[in-house]
Amino acid sequence: MTFNPLTPEEKHIIEDKGTEPPFSGECEHFSQRGTFVCRKCSSPLFVSDDKFDSGCGWPSFDDTIEGSVKRITDADGYRTEIQCANCGGHLGHVFEGEKLTKKDTRHCVNSLSIRFMPETSQA
Repeated sequence: MTFNPLTPEEKHIIEDKGTEPPFSGECEHFSQRGTFVCRKCSSPLFVSDDKFDSGCGWPSFDDTIEGSVKRITDADGYRTEIQCANCGGHLGHVFEGEKLTKKDTRHCVNSLSIRFMPETSQA
């Protein structure tokens, strides 16, 4: 499998399971229509219709593209880590029960783990 080249910061987040500082990512207050893909392998992960402003400092989505994200118990034994189902790249964590959306789920994602692909209009 061929992967996209990563900057040292992206590698730290995606491969070493780091976390970018809150309110620092380019995707946090992003509201264009399109798809968010894995920065490492370009697999589609989230659609813009599922993005919402949770106020937490990281991009938040209340749903994923089916089969695109896997959940794993975090090393701390408390949180649930989310990874790209295709390449295993670290995306962030998922939280439930916060009542922020009707789906009651918040996928809290590092901006450096994803890349935005704008929706293209069909002529």
